[in-house]
Amino acid sequence: MSQADRQAARFFPLIVAVGLALAWTGSQGSVKVAGVPLFGLAVGLAYLIQWMAFLPAFRFQTEKFFDLTGSFTYIAITLLLVFLSPAPDTRSLLLAALIVIWAARLGSFLFLRIRRAGKDDRFDALKPFFWRFLNVWTLQGLWVSFTAGAAWAAMTAPVSSPLDGWAFAGFFLWGLGFLFEVVADEQKRRFQADPANRGKFIQSGLWRLSRHPNYFGEILLWAGIVLIAVPTLSGWRWLTLLSPFFVAVLLTRISGIPLLEQKADARWGGQPEYEAYKRETPVLFPRLW
Repeated sequence: MSQADRQAARFFPLIVAVGLALAWTGSQGSVKVAGVPLFGLAVGLAYLIQWMAFLPAFRFQTEKFFDLTGSFTYIAITLLLVFLSPAPDTRSLLLAALIVIWAARLGSFLFLRIRRAGKDDRFDALKPFFWRFLNVWTLQGLWVSFTAGAAWAAMTAPVSSPLDGWAFAGFFLWGLGFLFEVVADEQKRRFQADPANRGKFIQSGLWRLSRHPNYFGEILLWAGIVLIAVPTLSGWRWLTLLSPFFVAVLLTRISGIPLLEQKADARWGGQPEYEAYKRETPVLFPRLW
């Protein structure tokens, strides 16, 4: 085992421990089925699904269904909570619908993108190493649990909560974020599909306003989900409101923007047009003028 893989093996229990802490937090006051808190069950299943998918992925050294597995996890667990909840209210059904729509759209988009590309080179240095590759899948379980945490807490709340101003404000914010993400992804897909743009970087459409408008949309839509969930939370379950902050930190500090910025700098760094684009265009929050 390499030094990097030994370090990854030591990191694995930490990822699991954070998930256990989240499961305990969200399970306080959660409705139960056969004595098991539904929220804790949801987090446990999120991890289990990733580990089951990891086994064939490591065996065949492929990452092609990584994103698809993440989307399936969101959809399967969210629908399971609707099915297992004694009496899902309108707020729960709204949250479930928004998560399923987002996950189905993003999952299919990412899967088709990796099919066209043939592979995702972010995984090249990870796939050969058991613990490093396993950690990526385990982190996806944590990612799913944290991002959907507020919604799952609302869906497993013991009391019904009719739609109110929080729900309508959250739905509006989710819709705006979803629109931003979908339009940005489609604009970039079309740009890259045009042979005339080979070797160029996109700086038109929403990408003129932000260097990562799709990530801005994702943060915004999860903030909307949190607003919808707010009236149902109490006690320790308030900690599930960390969801959009977790999304923002992961995308802006760990796995999203830093990797893409580094890759773009390596490809176009030093070119006057690219340097001007970086200088004049915000990293995340779109400029409004």
